[in-house]
Amino acid sequence: MLQMTTTAASLWATYELSLTGPSTGNPFLDVTLTASFRQGEREVRVNGFYDGAGVYKLRFLPDTTGAWSYETRSNAPDLDHVNGTFEVGPALPNHHGPVRVANRHHFRYADGTRYTNIGTTAYVWNLQGDALEEETLASLAAAPFTKIRMCVFPKHYRYNENEPERYPFKLVTAGKSKWDGSFAGADKYGWTFDFTQFEPTYFQHLEQRINQLAEIGVEADLIVFHPYDRWGFSRMSPAEDDRYLRYLTARLAAFPNVWWSMANEYDLMPQKTPQDWDRFINITADNDPFGHLLSVHNCFKFYDHNHPRITHASIQRSSANLSAVWREKYGKPVSIDECCYEGTIAELWGNISGQKMVRRFWDGVVNGGYVTHGETFNNDTNTIWWAKGGKLIGDSVARIAFLRRIMEAGPDEGLDPIKSTGAYRIAMQGGLDNVVLQQLFVPPAGEEGWAPAMAWWPTAGQPHRYYLSYLGENQPSEATVAVPPDEHYSATLIDTWNMTETPLAPSVKRGDVLHFEPKPYLALLFKRID
Repeated sequence: MLQMTTTAASLWATYELSLTGPSTGNPFLDVTLTASFRQGEREVRVNGFYDGAGVYKLRFLPDTTGAWSYETRSNAPDLDHVNGTFEVGPALPNHHGPVRVANRHHFRYADGTRYTNIGTTAYVWNLQGDALEEETLASLAAAPFTKIRMCVFPKHYRYNENEPERYPFKLVTAGKSKWDGSFAGADKYGWTFDFTQFEPTYFQHLEQRINQLAEIGVEADLIVFHPYDRWGFSRMSPAEDDRYLRYLTARLAAFPNVWWSMANEYDLMPQKTPQDWDRFINITADNDPFGHLLSVHNCFKFYDHNHPRITHASIQRSSANLSAVWREKYGKPVSIDECCYEGTIAELWGNISGQKMVRRFWDGVVNGGYVTHGETFNNDTNTIWWAKGGKLIGDSVARIAFLRRIMEAGPDEGLDPIKSTGAYRIAMQGGLDNVVLQQLFVPPAGEEGWAPAMAWWPTAGQPHRYYLSYLGENQPSEATVAVPPDEHYSATLIDTWNMTETPLAPSVKRGDVLHFEPKPYLALLFKRID
């Protein structure tokens, strides 16, 4: 018997169908279920999944309004040849669809609305119990972040010794939880699971949190695999990995605010081969009919972001100022998803200052990229944002919100590096991980790409309209304007740390000299006025 669990269908909202079917044996292995959704000549195929207690579900994400029909196929008679029709109405407020790549190096929602990628990381915030998870959602609602990096599986690390309330697979034997610095997995820690049986309540809870993120305008950048594991989830067999991917995509592909991050630090998982990662990418993309963003994140060695099914480069590096180089290398948006964390823990990557975090955001932005935040402040309860969420207490969040406002008030196309401040020469030493940039201070050859101030300051914008230069830790007291000839611009001094914008001149032209109080972390903004 068919039960429709969504009362009405609307554009860019998950539409769900529930069916009653077999509950004996192992439905996760024994029962197959798919459906074809049709509108005119167009057909979209989706996979169904078992949600426990004899309930099977199919999910669809409408991308056009009007009448749609569906028909199921299954090896279980009760689920086979179920059909019907439904009408998709207009999008509800703030329903914009999945985020897509736009203008080659930037992002937009599927309906064309601009999306600004300002991320944060809280790996297992969704596995901390209701009280802390609700506190995290409240913190996010008041923060500038439009994306959160989070794991599907639990995480094993020094600050993650607590066990989750639920597990993704049927638990057979409970093991040890104490962190001892080892990633040896279930063999050492004593956990065993039945990887042929998923626990639907685990995934239902994950879905609840993803939906709540959508309500506050936050994308869920889901980490599908990771090496920080005491339970054995990183060491499943290829067949178990593949079955997990198909189950995960069947459940979540119709959620508009999902991204697929195939791994956090894929290169710390030597048990997975390059062929495994290629297979994972293809299985995920093949079973996602709605084309969500997909990436692979590194620790040391970059994944090959030229892979045709990777949509954007997800990079771990502190050198966010190399975003412009990586953009050109891969021809895709660059997201510096780990550039160290503002905090006080002992680990080197987790104790940079708020100033340094904000500087890395600005370095990334004026080089045409995007940067992700994180907080790792030590405390007695190990409730660290980067791991468990909770409250945001660092100095960088307000300054990142200030930067976001500047970005969103800028060109609708996004901020692209203005490369012709001089001629750039790139010397490769062992590949892009050790790239050296040398700027030769010569006049630009053509009229495109003029930079608005001194040539050694990185600048982004749109030529002849908008230029944003970042001075970083330099503290000059003047700047010579170098906008294109015969064009006039307003000039604004931005204090990126104190979050102020001070008009310097209502109209400047090439060759004018601007004077201001020298201090670090300033930026200059030029907007064309003629």
